[in-house]
Amino acid sequence: MNLNAIVTRHLVVRGLVQGVGYRWSMVQAAQRLGVRGWVRNRRDGNVEALAAGEADAVEALIRWARQGPAGARVDAVDVNQIAPASDAPDGFAQRETV
Repeated sequence: MNLNAIVTRHLVVRGLVQGVGYRWSMVQAAQRLGVRGWVRNRRDGNVEALAAGEADAVEALIRWARQGPAGARVDAVDVNQIAPASDAPDGFAQRETV
């Protein structure tokens, strides 16, 4: 895989990931890595994210997601490759719960 290729990944993070600063911390990590997209809580207790950018940066964010911030307990991260997102924001944002 070309590590400079632009990729888009959909993530569902399972575990103790709400109420522990997970979304805020993911925004910070994504901004450091130059990844575009969004993160939001889901009513089922999981966190969902869309990450778009250079493959190596997106993979680094996925590695971060598997650990999360202090206080989080990540049990699993489901990662799906999706078509490049035309609706990915210029930055990385928190979105409303769905």
